[in-house]
Amino acid sequence: MSSDLLSDVLPTMLHDPVSYAIPFFVVALLLEWGAARKLAYDEQPRPPSGAYLRADAWASIWMGAVSLFTSGVLNFLALVGYAALYVYVAPWHLPGNAWYTWVIAILGVDLIYYTYHRMAHRVRLFWATHQAHHSSEYFNLSTALRQKWNPSGDLLMKAVLPALGVPPWIVFASFSVNLVYQYWIHTERIGKLWRPIEYVFNTPSHHRVHHGRDQQYLDKNYGGILIIWDRMFGSFTPETARPNYGLTKPVGTYDIWKLQTHEYFTMVRDVREANGFGDRLGYVFGPPGWQPHGPESAPVR
Repeated sequence: MSSDLLSDVLPTMLHDPVSYAIPFFVVALLLEWGAARKLAYDEQPRPPSGAYLRADAWASIWMGAVSLFTSGVLNFLALVGYAALYVYVAPWHLPGNAWYTWVIAILGVDLIYYTYHRMAHRVRLFWATHQAHHSSEYFNLSTALRQKWNPSGDLLMKAVLPALGVPPWIVFASFSVNLVYQYWIHTERIGKLWRPIEYVFNTPSHHRVHHGRDQQYLDKNYGGILIIWDRMFGSFTPETARPNYGLTKPVGTYDIWKLQTHEYFTMVRDVREANGFGDRLGYVFGPPGWQPHGPESAPVR
């Protein structure tokens, strides 16, 4: 492997770029938490959805901390696989110092994120992982930290980019840009923005819809950085009223292990009790809330 090719595969620094954004995450969270503190005391015993409930916020923070570790391990393993795809499978190698490589990578990651995110809401196996992020009934910057511990589905789908010649380190950097962007849209402190921005980009207004459990908001607005994918593929809905947040069937706990795993255990129970192979497949690969021999299930989460 030539030194030029090696530099495209493995950057000098392999630290997750998201780690450099952690100080910004912390400062922004503390500012919002402070701004929302009055709300939390004004409406006891339950703060409004945009405020902070201490137990809920700390659950989100700890879930994010564990996610940093598990994602770091899986990202390292993925980097090895991405490097092999880039070197031995890709029909060409896009230069790591070209602006268009970054444009292709950022747009490619965002489209793949949209695709996987939509699958994660419509395929129960993937939903079992993703539901943890939706489990909070509050919507604030701490909710953005409530991340899943198993990003393997995302990593498998993003493998298409190094297989098409995008340097692996740029794939990871672009994913980090995508993730960092989505932090600030988890807030009720920002209303609707200038119309052209709302039309092209994912914004707090669009993402509040995505976290809503109201029937008109279920399974909408999957975009990461751009909302144009939702507009193109028919999954866009504007915010017309403040949503009610969380799962349609709340877990009712702040135990981070249960928040991460309860849907897996429920899915395994359903598979064990199913009658026939077809029903077992339905419980795993059907949409959340799928039931055998019944009407098509409405979105459930």
